[in-house]
Amino acid sequence: MNITQIKYVLEISQSSSMREAATKLFVSQPALSLSIKELEEEIGILIFDRTNKGISLTDEGREFVSYAKKVVGQYEILEDRYLSKDSDKERFAVSTQHYNFSIKAFTEVLKKFDPEKYVFEIHETKTRDVLESVRNLKSEIGIVSFSGSNEAVLKKFFKEYNLEFVPLMQRETYVYVWKNHKFAGRDEISIEELKDYPCVFFDQSDNSNFYLTEEAMSDYNFNKMIKSDDRASTMEIISELHGYSIGSGMLSDDKAILKGFVSIKLKEEDPLVIGYIKRKGSPLSIYGEAYVEELLKFKEL
Repeated sequence: MNITQIKYVLEISQSSSMREAATKLFVSQPALSLSIKELEEEIGILIFDRTNKGISLTDEGREFVSYAKKVVGQYEILEDRYLSKDSDKERFAVSTQHYNFSIKAFTEVLKKFDPEKYVFEIHETKTRDVLESVRNLKSEIGIVSFSGSNEAVLKKFFKEYNLEFVPLMQRETYVYVWKNHKFAGRDEISIEELKDYPCVFFDQSDNSNFYLTEEAMSDYNFNKMIKSDDRASTMEIISELHGYSIGSGMLSDDKAILKGFVSIKLKEEDPLVIGYIKRKGSPLSIYGEAYVEELLKFKEL
């Protein structure tokens, strides 16, 4: 078994046919089929069911793929760290839910150190991707949050992924609306009063990930919901459709990004605990420690 065969399996698992996978991998279909057959014979399991309708993973194949993803991820990290042209550069990576303060803290670390050569990364992404990124060493630190409605689920993932969660702050629940919204001048509002307006959530991929949402009130039955993939889309939707999103109320720290939005205290209480995750037992680098110091500056905002 070699890394090429493992990558082949992953590509096939995401394709509708062996022919499609072969095209993506730039190999001939017979060569690809032979490679997979040799792998299956070597490890003693059938990874794929082949029918005239296409290919699908067997139960054993699904288990193999779950391990294969981790192996390939680790291999790519090693390859990037030791074999790439950037191997002599300083490195630091963060994955985060959609919090503007986490980006601001990242830029402050760069300003503080300004290494001569570096490859720094910040990934603003879905909750599961944040967890996976730290688990697989793609990122040193991940920024996540939970409320009472999904605390148990997140803590279960922390334990399963061997991650340590360090709380940084607890924030009351707010809604964000565009500055010209009819409720923009309010100090406090209830979800019931907003029932005629769409609530915009950051998409967590599918219904099975519902409790990985980064917003409070995740168990509330909203009349109108819109799922968005990124910050820019969310802002556009809220401004054009007079919608709202739910968050921590932290707007003042990044006026360039959030200019035009106002926050209103939500009457319903579902406080967010915001913190960072790292691999359990792994010490932080100098950049990681500096990043945490920057994050703590937002605690009182």
